[in-house]
Amino acid sequence: MKLNELKPSEGSRKARMRVGRGTSAGKGKTAGRGQKGQKARNTIRLGFEGGQMPFFRRMPKRGFNNINRKEYAVVNLSTLNDRFEDGAEVSPVILVEKGIVKNEKDGIKILGNGELNKKLTVKAHKFSASAKEAIEAAGGNAEVI
Repeated sequence: MKLNELKPSEGSRKARMRVGRGTSAGKGKTAGRGQKGQKARNTIRLGFEGGQMPFFRRMPKRGFNNINRKEYAVVNLSTLNDRFEDGAEVSPVILVEKGIVKNEKDGIKILGNGELNKKLTVKAHKFSASAKEAIEAAGGNAEVI
């Protein structure tokens, strides 16, 4: 037996019925759909349940999307400690240039995760309370833009 000699067993494959090709073909005129009605007209919409209240209308609606929500790009203190020298100035432009933040989004927020041992001047749109505290404890200053 070779691959080019393979074929399905006799009677296992059946030619599909071509409907709507005239009365002599056996499935002409109404094409096996019967007389009139919704199923004959091919208009059952997605989610239709025969007039019963559809599932998506039975389910309660939850949540809310705030159209005015601001999304901040976050940076941790540990990242600043690793990537900047003592006495450096950190701003959103520098963070994007160094590849720490991919894009600025609606602003930069500095979070207090990790330790900071360097004196840095950090300019950002927002600071967490612990981050601001840690920057000032290290001798630097946190400026809100």
